[in-house]
Amino acid sequence: MAELKKNFSLRKKAEKDEVKTEEPKKTWWVQIRLFPIWLRIIIVIALVVLAAVLGAMVGFGVIGDGEPADALKWETWQHIFDIMSGK
Repeated sequence: MAELKKNFSLRKKAEKDEVKTEEPKKTWWVQIRLFPIWLRIIIVIALVVLAAVLGAMVGFGVIGDGEPADALKWETWQHIFDIMSGK
């Protein structure tokens, strides 16, 4: 019985030693964003607007046989809106 208690106490001591020698849990890497989310949204909106303007210029100038700079004039868009509304 004394030997059983001795083995139990040695096992308990070994478990305590194992707990102490465990490596601490690794923490996850925290990524710091280079650009904040609000700046990303503004950049995406600006790129969409730029693509729309360039698309209108290419469509009006190359496909439509007009002057690409005319796609940026308000009179051109007013004419398109008048056609769409039936005036």
